[in-house]
Amino acid sequence: MIKPKQPLSPTQAFNRAAALCARSEQSSWDIREKLVKWGLNTSDAGQVLEQLKGQGFIDDGRYARAFVKDKFAFNGWGRVKIAYQLRQKGIPAELIADALTAIDDDQYHQRLIELLSAKWRSVNHDNSRAAWASMMRFACSRGFETPLAAECVKQVTRLDAEED
Repeated sequence: MIKPKQPLSPTQAFNRAAALCARSEQSSWDIREKLVKWGLNTSDAGQVLEQLKGQGFIDDGRYARAFVKDKFAFNGWGRVKIAYQLRQKGIPAELIADALTAIDDDQYHQRLIELLSAKWRSVNHDNSRAAWASMMRFACSRGFETPLAAECVKQVTRLDAEED
């Protein structure tokens, strides 16, 4: 029979959370969830979280900047999806907006063109409207804004040239 785990003391939880934060950026929300899971009550979890913030282990602005950089560079996510995910983690809107400014507009546009070009190779071109819709769904599901997605899909699929 499996014994239930002993809840951690606030000191043990602080040390464990500090080690976790030292390895990788964590949001306040992530750490709060972990503290509660480790058996701390909400007041102790709040105190530990404040200690971690006070000692610089947790900084939601720093977390948001790292999240934006990673999700754009490695996952190919657009601003809409990144902002949504950060809101889900309880990051304030002003920190999200500040972090999103780190994405260069030219790189953002170029990244969408690259993603759409790769997708275009796997799309059935028999029905141009269905292909265009598929490309738009792909771009929007990646979190790119609809007007930019439409512009880039036209550029990649050359639908504007076919309609002329």
